[in-house]
Amino acid sequence: MSEVFNFCAGPAMLPTPVMAKAQKEFIDWSNTGCSVMELSHRSAIYIEMAAQAEADLRDLMAIPENYKVLFCHGGGRGQFSAVPLNLLPEGKSADYIVDGSWSKAAAAEAKNFGNVNVISIREEHGDGEVSLTPSDKWPLNSDAAYVHYCPNETVDGIEINEIPDTHGVPLVADMSSTILSHEVDVTKFGLIYAGAQKNIGPSGLTIVIVREDLLGNAQKATPCIMNYKTTADNDSMYNTPPTYAWYLAGLVFQWLKEIGGVKAIAKLNQAKAELLYNAIDSSDFYQNNIESQYRSKMNITFWLKDESLNKQFLTQAEEHGLMALKGHRSVGGMRASLYNAMPIEGVQALVNFMQKFEKGNR
Repeated sequence: MSEVFNFCAGPAMLPTPVMAKAQKEFIDWSNTGCSVMELSHRSAIYIEMAAQAEADLRDLMAIPENYKVLFCHGGGRGQFSAVPLNLLPEGKSADYIVDGSWSKAAAAEAKNFGNVNVISIREEHGDGEVSLTPSDKWPLNSDAAYVHYCPNETVDGIEINEIPDTHGVPLVADMSSTILSHEVDVTKFGLIYAGAQKNIGPSGLTIVIVREDLLGNAQKATPCIMNYKTTADNDSMYNTPPTYAWYLAGLVFQWLKEIGGVKAIAKLNQAKAELLYNAIDSSDFYQNNIESQYRSKMNITFWLKDESLNKQFLTQAEEHGLMALKGHRSVGGMRASLYNAMPIEGVQALVNFMQKFEKGNR
């Protein structure tokens, strides 16, 4: 095996140049004689690094000045609680758009902290094809505190490509699996959050981008570590942040800028997705059941028409250096996650293997 391509949905692969730089700096960072993970988060040199990471992220996403960027603990699931605790006051309700596993989980968690209106938009047709209700037909509540949705469902391989018009109601998005994969207009959102372990860096860090006017309204019972205003007022250092994950995220932001930014990576991501979907669609050996306009570019799910071959497929794929292709246990089949760090050579290697496996098992 000469090269390994890791298709894991998360924690996912990191860019090779980032890993090489982190390895080089692991014991002696910035000529300090220490690892960055050993230094105080309140030291001048660490604060300088953290500020640069934020500045690079702001540059990559064109984040306006009236938005705070928070570096938090807790992952996406932590934000399932933090969002309603900060944005859902007593007597109000929030709309939760459900199209897959993660949006369903977010809605279930939010119900612990207030009134939630669940809007299911997933449509399953008689032929097995999965589609979504267009956003202009969502029955939104004009008086909602916010509208929450997940643009990309990693488990289900579903993506909502248009930004819904919520007519002035703050829009909240779980972008854990799509952040930095394509350009988005941040001004259309009240809040964006993303677990780092897919397109940003290692697990343990969560990015929150929140419009300033939404701060300061947290429920009284909100833990201080989950209070966005407390986090913002303390530059994400109210307590010790995930320092090494923050450093690695900063390296990823630098790498992304060096290769042309979000616009460049979006073009590459589109090419990767087209390459794999074309291989699936041109064969009667593999299948994908998501309507084409709602197919995820980050997490491509597919099934072998003869599922008795699943174990053999996965075993031989690993022998060819293609790792973590098993689909989520709730849906089965296969899943190839094509985050920013996955080179197109990895997708081509997967396609070559799929064609070879098909020929050998007809």
